[in-house]
Amino acid sequence: MSWARIMAPLSGGQGDRATIAAAVMLAEPFGAEVAGVYTPADVADVMPWMGEGFMGGVQTTALESLKEAAAAGEANARAALETTKYPKTSFIALQTPVWAGLSAESRLSDVVVFGNDPARGRGPLAEAFQQMVADEQRPVVVARTGLRIGGVAAVAWDGGKEASRAARLALPLLEKAAKVVILAAPKASSRTFDPAKLQAYYAARGVNAELNVLPDSGDAAPALLHAASAAGADILVAGAFGHPRLQEFIFGGTTRTLLNSDQPSLFLSH
Repeated sequence: MSWARIMAPLSGGQGDRATIAAAVMLAEPFGAEVAGVYTPADVADVMPWMGEGFMGGVQTTALESLKEAAAAGEANARAALETTKYPKTSFIALQTPVWAGLSAESRLSDVVVFGNDPARGRGPLAEAFQQMVADEQRPVVVARTGLRIGGVAAVAWDGGKEASRAARLALPLLEKAAKVVILAAPKASSRTFDPAKLQAYYAARGVNAELNVLPDSGDAAPALLHAASAAGADILVAGAFGHPRLQEFIFGGTTRTLLNSDQPSLFLSH
């Protein structure tokens, strides 16, 4: 398996260069394209809040300011992409309707890359992160300091739909890893599952994975993070939002704990 297109949503802010660097790191082993997609605030989303007289006075000034900010952000995002020496890059500046354009670009991308802030609900790309993971159900990498391809990859698996989808979609990444460790916490799950089945699935596809069955019960997320750290994992593969998103937002959930952690980088799929 291989990846051919890595998408990096860009805001025109200071975090763009780190996101691009992470996208290039993912793309290089596959010779894949890095698509930098500038994702501005959508003027169409703001206009209804301006009232019936939005074409006059203060409203017109505000609208012009938004357009100027979008143009400046586009220039910054384009400049950030141009700093990379990676030869296979493309730049797309989304126009209104921005969210429809972002969805369309993601559907023909193998992986979408974000930094830490959007994953934690901060900054201009926070909504884009939610859209990619939960609505478009695209595989997403949350790139953190220390991300490395060809190192140690950990796979959190509980036999569920989301975790299994992530485990399958991450195969190109796992094929490049020096070591793969499957992390399973059956005592912390309401499901009955056999972790050895995922190990066999990987073995049939040429990926030899170690199996670490955790003895912990209760909340699985801290145990998974601790085990990933102990294994020296550069990236953790996991399912995202296995429960209704509103429930996870209110009560936390495993996904929220993983997103709020500092390490390792994450490969998520809903």
